[in-house]
Order: sequence, then C-alpha cells, then structure tokens
Amino acid sequence: MSSLGRLAITIPSPFHNARECVDLARKAEDEWGYEAIWMAETAGPDSFTLAGAIAQATQRVEIGTAIVPVYNRTPAVLAMSAGTLDQLSEGRFILGLGSSSHAIMRDWNGVDFHAPLGHVRESVEIIRSALSGEKTDYAGKHFRSKGLRLGSVPERPMRIYLAALREKMLRLAGAHGEGLIINFQPLGAMPQILEAYRAGAQEAGRDATNDEVVCRFQVCVTDDKEKARAIVRMAFGGYLSAPVYNKFLAWCGYKEEARAIAEGFATKDRAAVAAAMHDELVDSIAILGTPDECREQLAAFVAAGVTTPVLSPLATSPDAAAAVFETFAPAQA
Repeated sequence: MSSLGRLAITIPSPFHNARECVDLARKAEDEWGYEAIWMAETAGPDSFTLAGAIAQATQRVEIGTAIVPVYNRTPAVLAMSAGTLDQLSEGRFILGLGSSSHAIMRDWNGVDFHAPLGHVRESVEIIRSALSGEKTDYAGKHFRSKGLRLGSVPERPMRIYLAALREKMLRLAGAHGEGLIINFQPLGAMPQILEAYRAGAQEAGRDATNDEVVCRFQVCVTDDKEKARAIVRMAFGGYLSAPVYNKFLAWCGYKEEARAIAEGFATKDRAAVAAAMHDELVDSIAILGTPDECREQLAAFVAAGVTTPVLSPLATSPDAAAAVFETFAPAQA
C-alpha cells in the first residue's frame, strides 16, 4: 500500500449523468489505475442500478456502496440487489450499508427515522441469512422475513461494510460488519473512531485490526484555498446541521462549532453557519490545496488508519471533476 492507501473514486461524479459515470468507471480502471469505485446515494442515480451498469463495463475494479440506507429498502430487497450485483460483477461487489440521515430518510423518503442501531443490526442479520442461501426465519423489533430463499446466492460470502459515526454505531459496525465506512471525520478523531470500532469487533470475538476503513473525502485541487473553503461552507453547512452529523461533530471535539452551526441553520442565518465553520474546522474535514498539499493531507489520514481514501471532487464542471480523479491516478504515481 502506498502512502495514499488504496485510492478509490466516488460515483456519481459532479455534473456527470449516469451514462457518463459509466464512462468514468471504465476510465478509472483502464487509464487511471484505480482499484475500487464506491457508490454514493443521495438524490442522483440509485446505487444498485448504476453499480450494475458499471459491473458490466469493467473487469477488475471492486464496486461498493457507501452507502445504501437500510430504511427505504427492505432487507429482502437489499439481499436480492446484492446477490444480483455479485453475479454481474463476478464477485467484485461489496455491500455498504448505513442508516443515512433525517433529511434523506424522513424528509425525502417520508420514512420514520428512528432506532438506527436496531434497524442496521436487524437488516444485516436478515441479509446475511438470505445471502448464505438459508431460508429466512427472522422476527425482530423492526424487520421480519420468513420463507425467503434467495435465487442469486454469492459463490463466496459477501463482504458487508457498515457506516458509522459515533460510539454505539461504531461498536455495532465492528461487531456486525467486515469493514468500516466513515465520512467527514477530523483527522484528530481517527483514534477514537478506530478504538470504538475495534472494541465492538473484539466483543463479538472478531479481530478488526486489518479491516478495510473506507472514507470519502471532499477534494478540491486549487491554489485558492479561501475560495475552496467557501465552497465547503456553502455545500456542507446544511449537512453538518443535520442531527446525526451535528452530534458527530460535537463528539469529535467541536461542541461549540456544532451548536453554532445547528442554531444558525435553524434560524436561517447562513452567516452564522459559515462563521462557525472556521478555517481549521473546514481544513480538518476536507482535502484542499495544490496536488502536493492534497497528497500530504490524504497521507496523514492513511497514516491514522484510513485504508481506502475515496475521492469526491469539489468541482464546478464535469471536466474539473474528472481532473481530480486524473490528478491522483495511481497509474501516474
């Protein structure tokens, strides 16, 4: 592993439609030399449809979801989708699951966003049972499944990675997953994140020391850091005001900033939100600067335990987004 870890790209990519994203995936494998592509799912293409197209367009790269939520698809549907993608990719697919957020689940999908720990745990238990080829017989507090025998059982056990932010979910991820997916964490929070994840694994009788740690980084290659910071504030102020990320920010040591962001967003005071996202905070959660400065920042996260940095371009055009992927292409290292 290089000092930049096992570099991957995120898809969808800004300003690229679904067909163009498939073309980017081909390029990521054939020209740029990336080893993995991780699918993000918000309001753009759904991860499973796009992952299926990418699986057919590529031969080597791993394809993972980071993440699909456990609320707006049943465990049976998630298992069927994962089994299908395992076949389409010939075993290259990794299922990344998480709880998502209040905005996406409650507001966009109209789904009651409650008890995320229980929903994630029960989903994983049903999905694992189905993917093993067993006939499901599960009745939990949040989900149940009886009599499902999956028709697309993977030839090898599928890897399931779980997304987590704070202590309880990190411990659950360690106990029930085989890899960890994180996002927006400051560099200084990496020790407590990994400690909680590995403690959960240990309690379950599992050694997570060598587990893959996947992290999506917002990356802006620029000589104008002030402008880049302004983009981060504009794009992610609302993100950090959402309860799950706001509490995570406080847990990472930014309690006053988290409070000010939440209060500013609630009162529609964008200036207050921007002020709370001071330079040090923005620089701790985003990768900004010249190519060499960005590499140095990514290398620091890899040294702290991230194994797979996933590049997500902060760009204003499709060409600029693709240029980020090309700048850090492993084939050019």
